[in-house]
Amino acid sequence: MRYIIVISGPVAVGKSALADELLQRFSSHRISTRQLLIDTGCPNERDALIEAGKRLDAETEGRWVRDGIARYVAEHERKDVILVDAVRTAPQIAHLRETYRERLVHAHVTAPFEVIKKRYEDRGSTADTGMTYDQVRADPTEAGVWSLEATADRVVVNHNREPASLLALAVTGLGLFPGAAVPLIDVIVSGQYGSEGKGHICAHIATEYGMLVRVGGPNAGHQVADPRYNYRQLPSGTQSNPDAKILIAAGSTISPTRILREIAECGAAQRIVIDEQAMVIEEADIEFESRDGGLGTIGSTKQGAGSALARKILNRGKTPMLGGMVRLAQDHPDLTPFVGSVGLELERAYCSGTHVMLEGTQGTGLSIHHGHYPNVTARETTAAGCLADAGIAPSRVRRVVMVMRRYPIRVGGESGPMGIEIDFETVSKRSGVPLDEILKTEVGSVSGNQRRIAEFDWEQLRRSSVLNGATDIALSFSDYISVDNRKAQHFDQLTAETREFIASVEAVANAPVSLISTRFAKPGVIDRRDWR
Repeated sequence: MRYIIVISGPVAVGKSALADELLQRFSSHRISTRQLLIDTGCPNERDALIEAGKRLDAETEGRWVRDGIARYVAEHERKDVILVDAVRTAPQIAHLRETYRERLVHAHVTAPFEVIKKRYEDRGSTADTGMTYDQVRADPTEAGVWSLEATADRVVVNHNREPASLLALAVTGLGLFPGAAVPLIDVIVSGQYGSEGKGHICAHIATEYGMLVRVGGPNAGHQVADPRYNYRQLPSGTQSNPDAKILIAAGSTISPTRILREIAECGAAQRIVIDEQAMVIEEADIEFESRDGGLGTIGSTKQGAGSALARKILNRGKTPMLGGMVRLAQDHPDLTPFVGSVGLELERAYCSGTHVMLEGTQGTGLSIHHGHYPNVTARETTAAGCLADAGIAPSRVRRVVMVMRRYPIRVGGESGPMGIEIDFETVSKRSGVPLDEILKTEVGSVSGNQRRIAEFDWEQLRRSSVLNGATDIALSFSDYISVDNRKAQHFDQLTAETREFIASVEAVANAPVSLISTRFAKPGVIDRRDWR
C-alpha cells in the first residue's frame, strides 16, 4: 500500500464523484465509514448511523475510524490506495495521521455554498431526509466539516469540473500518475519490407518485459519457433512470457475471429487489454479489398485492414462515405470482455517502472508515407508511427531495435520495387542452405504466396536507420550468408564473411548489431546486448 487517501467534504459536494474516479483509475479499495458503523452493529438507517457516529466520536475521541479500518487495510495491503470515504471531524483525521503518517493524504472536496445547496435540492435530498440544506448544515458535525479545509493536504473545488479533473488535482505529485518521462519502452521495427523475423527476435527478449504491446493488424504474420506459432494480432512474446500483460493498441485493426482464436490458443484471456478505440475489420472490408483490379495489383494481402482504416477516417460524419458505419472494439459484443484503456495500462507501467516492448508490424519500406507509393501498406510503419498508434511519447523510448535480414524479400507478384532482384537458387548456392528448404521458408505467412528476393540494399539500411532512429540492429537469416552459422552460439563462431558483413552493417547504420539470428529455433539467437 502506497497511500491511505481520506476524503472529507460537505453533504452534496460530490465526494462520491472523486471516489468513484479514483477507484476506476488505480489499484484501490474503498472503505466507507458507513460500513464501519454497520460493523459495530448499527442498523443501516440514516438517523441511526448519524447518532452512532456522534456517539463513537464522543466515546473514542474519533479513534473509531482508525481502529475500524485496520482490518481492511491489512486485507488490502497490496493495493496502491486505500480510500476512506469519508471522514467528518478533525480528531478522526488526527488519529489516522498519527498511525499512518506520511502515507496518509487528506483530500477535502469543497464548492461554493450556493452550488452545494442547489445540488442537494436537485437530487431530491430534501424529500429523502425531510430536511432542507440549511437545516443539514446547522448540525454541529456537518458545520465543522467545512473547517476541515484548513488542515487538508489537498483541497479540490468541485465546480465546473469533470470527475477526472478532480482526481488529477487531488493526487498530483503522489506518483500515482506518471511524472517525468523515464525511458522504459523498447520498440521493435523492421527496416525493409517485412518478414525480417521480428517475431523470432521479440520472442527471444519477451521475458524482460512486464507489458507486450502490438500495433497493426492481421495482415502481417510474425512467426515464433517455440512454441511454434504464427502471431497475426497478439505480440510475438505472448506465450514466451506468460506473465506479461498483453496490450492491443488503439491504432490497431482487429479481426474479431482471428484475435479471439489467438487469445484462446495462447491462454491470454486473463491478461489482455484491447483498446476501446481499436478498429474492427468487417467482412465487407475484406470483400472490398478483394475486388478485381483492386489492391491485388500492388501485392496486398487483402485482409481488410486498409479498408477498415479508410472507413475510420472517412466515416466520422452521420452518413458513411465508404462502406458501413464504423465499429470500434468497444462496440463489438465478442470483444467487450477484453476491452479497456491501453493508455491507462501504460500509465500504470510508467508509474511502476515496468519495462514495455512495443512490436511494430510490416517494414519501413512499406510505410504509406516513406515507402514506394503506391506499393505500400495502409499505415505508418516506422518507430514513430508505431509509437503514435500505441499512444506512447517518444521521450519514453529506451531502445529502437531495427530488424534487418540478409536478403530483403517482398510479397510475390506486383508488390513493388526492391532493388536488385535475384533468385532463390543464387541464395542457396552462396549460403549452402538447400534450395527446397529456402523455397519452403520464403512463403508469405498470410498470403501463402512465394516471395521475391533481392540483394541487400545498403542505402535502405542507412535510410531506415535514420527514419527509425535505430539504436540497435537485429540481423536475421544469418544462415543465408552461410549455413555454417547455424552451429554458432557465440559471435566469434560465425563465419569470417558474416562478421565482415556485420561490421559493414554497423558502420552504415551507425548502430551495433546486438542480436543475430542464426536459425529458426529458441536458442537460435546470439545476444550481444549491453543495455543499461
